[in-house]
Amino acid sequence: MTDGAPRPMRADARRNREKILTAAVRVFTTEGLDAHLERIAKEAGVGSATLYRNFPTREALVEAVYRNEVAHLCDAAPALLAQKPPTEALRAWTRLFLDYVTTKYGMIDALRAIAAQGSNPYGHSREMIQAAITSLMDACTAAGEIRTDIRPTDLSAALEGIALTSAGAEHRQQAERLLDLTLDGLMVRR
Repeated sequence: MTDGAPRPMRADARRNREKILTAAVRVFTTEGLDAHLERIAKEAGVGSATLYRNFPTREALVEAVYRNEVAHLCDAAPALLAQKPPTEALRAWTRLFLDYVTTKYGMIDALRAIAAQGSNPYGHSREMIQAAITSLMDACTAAGEIRTDIRPTDLSAALEGIALTSAGAEHRQQAERLLDLTLDGLMVRR
């Protein structure tokens, strides 16, 4: 008897899926979105059939990579807060945000095409990212380390601006300078 709920993935199937997503980020970042999917399967150490069983189309793989990158980014916020003082956690997380932007930048045309077909790859990501920023800033505020007149949406807008003007790996140094400038502006003056 079944209840209609999908069966949970076997542990090896979950590992293979994660290996494919990790390999896809590396290959898409270095070779672009036109890279052969067989190259991704080889990089992941799985067969092409395993890749296509998990991701029947290139678009499905790109969307899954995007969603996975957002999840990793957002999951990092509580992990960093558990390991570092709040301001250091915020700085470390914003560096991860730059990594995420670099990955997203390379996929932007494919993500737009996916959105044009009716899927919404951005659906939940903005809220997830905003929640991560809020948790980091709340910790910094509670520690008395950042100004109280700056809202999480303000930092989010600044990060989006940095991403827009400094997207792509070739602009990473500029993005980091702009990020330092922004974060330094958040700090309480002592």
